[in-house]
Amino acid sequence: MNAEGISEHIHRLGAVRTLQSPGTVFFIYDAVGDLPDERLFPFATLVTDNSNDTVSDLDEPGTFRINVGLTKSEYRERFGTPPTRRDEHGVLDAGVDYAARDEVLPHPHYASHNWVCVVNPAKRTSDDVHAMLERAHAFAARKYDNHRAREHTRVQAAGDVPESSTSD
Repeated sequence: MNAEGISEHIHRLGAVRTLQSPGTVFFIYDAVGDLPDERLFPFATLVTDNSNDTVSDLDEPGTFRINVGLTKSEYRERFGTPPTRRDEHGVLDAGVDYAARDEVLPHPHYASHNWVCVVNPAKRTSDDVHAMLERAHAFAARKYDNHRAREHTRVQAAGDVPESSTSD
């Protein structure tokens, strides 16, 4: 499993928009492509260098880390209560080796927000990574749909749109 293969898998899930910064790709659910900037939040990210974090040791060629946002319940089923204590570099103390390969771990910075990571997923974690990505995508889709439904209701209640023109 490589970074390109994971990216392709994520895009096959559909309605995925990507944003990039040096060393990081952000995967965002955006079915219509109309999310305003304040609603752009990834369900997964792919990190290929140590620009923002050195604890995963991503300097070797071909090394990458996939990060996935889980639901609170899924995170707690896997790891219990998320860590909150940080070291002087802002890294969460989860009692794990964040540079471990092919192992699902709490995210070094965002575990407290129910994020997990895998450095160089391979045989041991491949199926799990794909399944987590699919669930994260589905959760992001539900949040997107719920927000659109609330906005639709708000607009109707405000009388901004005639009833006959409110169907999507």
